[in-house]
Amino acid sequence: MARIARITKTNPTPKAKPKPKPKPSLANLAPPPRKKRPESLTSREQEILELIWAGFKNKEIGERLKISVKTVEAHRANMMKKMRVSNTAQLLKMAIQDGTIKIR
Repeated sequence: MARIARITKTNPTPKAKPKPKPKPSLANLAPPPRKKRPESLTSREQEILELIWAGFKNKEIGERLKISVKTVEAHRANMMKKMRVSNTAQLLKMAIQDGTIKIR
């Protein structure tokens, strides 16, 4: 009988995997530089801010300017975001400090 040589495939030596690059840690990342003041208030926001300063409620401001309460709330939220504050007292304080509102 003929002898059949058994052929086996041998795996070539495995290539070394490249080492993954280390990811930068969050501790080393600096936040992007912040602007001192974002964009200025629009004329409508300025008008609403003055009415808030005068003591009007959102509903009263809406009636006076012939806009909905939701629109007044949206303007107020936009102003608070622009001024980087979280409540009306801080909004008015920042407006006074920035000279946006003049105290009589």
